[in-house]
Amino acid sequence: MTSSMMTDTMTTDAVTVQSAPSGGPAAPVSTTRLTADQRRRQLIECALDIAERGGIGAVTVRAIAREAGISLGMVHYCFASKEALLTEMAERLVLELSTASQMMLAAVGDAPQAPGRAGLHELVRIGLNAMWSIVEANPNRRLLTYEIATHALRLREAGSPDAGDVVGEQYRIMDREVTAFLDESAVRTGMVWTEPVEAIAHRNLSIVDGLVLRWLVDRDTDAIAVGLAEVANAIAAKAVES
Repeated sequence: MTSSMMTDTMTTDAVTVQSAPSGGPAAPVSTTRLTADQRRRQLIECALDIAERGGIGAVTVRAIAREAGISLGMVHYCFASKEALLTEMAERLVLELSTASQMMLAAVGDAPQAPGRAGLHELVRIGLNAMWSIVEANPNRRLLTYEIATHALRLREAGSPDAGDVVGEQYRIMDREVTAFLDESAVRTGMVWTEPVEAIAHRNLSIVDGLVLRWLVDRDTDAIAVGLAEVANAIAAKAVES
């Protein structure tokens, strides 16, 4: 995805002051020496911050350079194209989603253990609430996740399969993490699933995905609470005592 000239061992720094557009004051330029990977990670985070504030359309080479305090040439050097940058932005969001789903498992680990369907329902409820707390804490980041996913799918339709693969990986990771969460919840409560747990995870993640998007539209937290409760009921209904 990145320029073939990049290596993990080289360092980069920017010492040329940028001229601001329209004759304004020059943008501050970073003189911090970073490895190529460190600089790339910095620029990805800058791009994500810009996109959170203004959407994908606001992510330009000039905007990233100003945000990072480096030269325009350094941004071009680190990323061969905007498509390459957007793909790596999507990959970073995938990692964040994986962390969010792992918090579900952590929440289950801290919860008191109770047997049977009631215990399973409670663990699922706790896990869903842990997942939701991340959504509510940073709605702009979640909105950006949808925006980048849509943009990547358009790139795929235009002939860039790598962009679409990142979106696919996003959902594969979530399916895998939630499947692990449901397996652990069943073991802890002495329950077994009546159908493949992967299918249960996939189906209910799709429902939660829709709830998140709807909340981003209307911010109706009461409706989300009802929706998540229904998801917990539907999941718990797919298990019987072992």
